[in-house]
Amino acid sequence: MALSEKLIAVIKLAGLSPENIEKLAQSTVNEDLAGGQDVTSVAIIPSKQRSIAEFRNRKRGVIAGLPIVAAVLELCGISDYEINCADGDYLTENSLILIAKGGTQSILLAERSALNFLGHLSGIATLTKSWVDAVSDTNAAIRDTRKTTPGLRDLEKYAVRVGGGINHRLSLSDSVLIKDNHLLAAGGVAKAVQLVSEKYPDLNLEVEVDSLQQLQEALDAGAKFILLDNMSVADTLSAVNITAGRAKLEASGGLDLASAIAYAKTGVDYLAVGALTHSAPVLDIGLDLRME
Repeated sequence: MALSEKLIAVIKLAGLSPENIEKLAQSTVNEDLAGGQDVTSVAIIPSKQRSIAEFRNRKRGVIAGLPIVAAVLELCGISDYEINCADGDYLTENSLILIAKGGTQSILLAERSALNFLGHLSGIATLTKSWVDAVSDTNAAIRDTRKTTPGLRDLEKYAVRVGGGINHRLSLSDSVLIKDNHLLAAGGVAKAVQLVSEKYPDLNLEVEVDSLQQLQEALDAGAKFILLDNMSVADTLSAVNITAGRAKLEASGGLDLASAIAYAKTGVDYLAVGALTHSAPVLDIGLDLRME
């Protein structure tokens, strides 16, 4: 069963790929069935029984992932559903997120896959919002990393955007990040920047540095984006003063909410937070079923 044209338009508007969403949703449902059927539901529930399902959040938070939840529902044969909020909405606990009507067997087949996506992505969006709120009095933006769940990068980075953060590169091919191992292999900052600039002159280039000396080398080489790796707040402030606006600076490594404001107040442009995607707790969301 293909996705509806209406849902495809919604997915595209969210900046996501309908083909990827459909593939992820279908593969997740297939994983649940493992080539068989839902033996519990088939044994207990008449095939023609119909129900109403309400998705509600047990804890307050930012909702994210509604397009793929809708995709799961549609692929399980549920076309009658109504979404009562939007991705990015901050909901108080026990808010009605979505209501679906259809065959009880179909609803229960969709339940776990839909909730897994919705809880995970809403957790990322909620955590991202807490970081964004923490530095809201500064000019620093919260940026994610490539520390994502294999196969879910597009969705997880979408959830970061929903929570108010911004995305770093989506892949190894869309921009350049020269890290410490690249510097070692190239023989230094200047040589690495030169090699990349010659090979890919039109791509954004960022250099990771772990000392003020390397920072100066990166500036001298013409780098316009520099990642400050595991620097103290004091060194980060020095880096901002040394750079004096000649490049965008990103603080990274070991950051947490407790230290976020201190780093943001140094004047860096970004805080890189891998935890947004690799450590976000799931937002508790449940499905309440009632007979139609």
